[in-house]
Amino acid sequence: MKSSRSVRARQLVQVACLLLFFALAIATCFHAGSAPGAWLKLFFLIDPLILLATWLTTHTLVATGLWALLTIAVTIVMGRVFCGWICPLGTLHSIAGWIFDRVWPDRKRRDHWSPWQRTKYYLLVGFLAMAVLGGHWVCVMDPIVLLYRSTAVALLPGTQWALEETSTAIYKSDPGVGSLRLAKLTEPAYQAIRTTAFNVEKQAFLGGGVMLAIFVLLLLLNKVRPRFWCRYVCPLGALLGVFGRWPILRRKVNSQMCNQCDLCAQSCHGAAGGAPGDQWTPSECLGCLNCTDSCRRDSLSFTFVAPWRKAPRREPIDLSRRATIAAAVGGLATLGFFRSSPQARGKIYNPALVRPPGARAERDFLKRCTACGVCMKVCPTGGLQPTWSEAGLEGLWSPRLVPRIGQCDYTCNLCGQVCPTEAIQPLTVEEKQKVRIGLASFDVTRCIPYAYARECTVCEEHCPIPDKAIYTIETEIVARNGEKKSVKQPHVDPEKCIGCGICENVCPFKDRPGVRVTSANETRHPDNQPILSGDAGGY
Repeated sequence: MKSSRSVRARQLVQVACLLLFFALAIATCFHAGSAPGAWLKLFFLIDPLILLATWLTTHTLVATGLWALLTIAVTIVMGRVFCGWICPLGTLHSIAGWIFDRVWPDRKRRDHWSPWQRTKYYLLVGFLAMAVLGGHWVCVMDPIVLLYRSTAVALLPGTQWALEETSTAIYKSDPGVGSLRLAKLTEPAYQAIRTTAFNVEKQAFLGGGVMLAIFVLLLLLNKVRPRFWCRYVCPLGALLGVFGRWPILRRKVNSQMCNQCDLCAQSCHGAAGGAPGDQWTPSECLGCLNCTDSCRRDSLSFTFVAPWRKAPRREPIDLSRRATIAAAVGGLATLGFFRSSPQARGKIYNPALVRPPGARAERDFLKRCTACGVCMKVCPTGGLQPTWSEAGLEGLWSPRLVPRIGQCDYTCNLCGQVCPTEAIQPLTVEEKQKVRIGLASFDVTRCIPYAYARECTVCEEHCPIPDKAIYTIETEIVARNGEKKSVKQPHVDPEKCIGCGICENVCPFKDRPGVRVTSANETRHPDNQPILSGDAGGY
């Protein structure tokens, strides 16, 4: 049976939104002389879960995030159409379910509403309880954030690797027929893609394989139930379900024509039907219109009904009060566990946790950061990487600078421009150049002029500070044969060093550099200041 026009329209909108999402992710990259537009953050700006969580944790709102109120308004009127029509992760789950239906057409389906679908509401309660006390972890599981992080950290780098390897293999082998060479076609295409989408050579992220495995696992769960994530886990879906529990656009069943064949439930993306017939749970309905499309008697339709008119056979979610309280207590207990470490209490500072310039004080930073990966995607050197243990569980997958992979570009301020919640504040280039994110120090057991008495001034040459934060002092040493010679030994001026990490990045030692940048002396933490202002020094 062919799909109706309404279903085809929904499918076209889904595909268009998915392609737009990936196009915006690809477009979020460094281009010299150009500033990123706010439209690159479109999907984050219309996400009400990010808006609500940020408001609960910080008691402030980012003005551009108020566009999410439009999503809430549409949900109140039309139900969870965002999930069924707009959400790019939901579209991928729909595609995965469609594939599984074709591969295993006879698999047993259970598409009636299940009490297990309440799980996402209990998860939402627990996460929002955390948010009230400053825990922003709910956004780590937000579908827009999850898909963007997976795309930026795993999918795009994997695609880049495949294209680079393929293009290099073709270039080296130079296959062709006569004077016609395949490389003449592939090289211009590869160079065009590289300059527009992959401006960081061989970009890769720590733990990218783990994130890819999580993403693939979520898609494979559609083998168990269609749109498993949307039905049982998604916190954004739960939030929209709360706002869409009594929409103005409602399902209408002609009881005289309905023979309770249950075809509508078998095709329902959200498992919104409790039993054959006119039972309907609007909080679970994704507005996919598959039910009206599958009904062979035309007994189903969606119509706008005045909000004060009662619709028949509406099935509530009916959350247990005891379970709801337990979910809230569980969320608070989880947050307490996250903050039980000395680092979370601000007693110690992890030297490897070098945050990007403009990052707020750690507690305030974690109240806002969604771990979306936009800042990592836009970083022109690839130095911003996801954290794992460096920031504790509360800061999982948030950004940190790893200088050995890439330094903080002295003239770049893109990470603060693209952050959707201003966890990284939008500084001008001039303001950013005055912010200290760490401090360089020399390991004299590995620094070549110290350990091996040989000249090396690479770090000084590359230091971007106009009057140099790294300088050298002529030092007389005695060689093995007793001969005296002069060697330039580098030193760090702590008053000038901003911790950009280029010295560590260019050090000839690639395994463990002779100069390393740690979080010490960072501007955002007055307590993490080993160098007192005004002290005589330079060593």
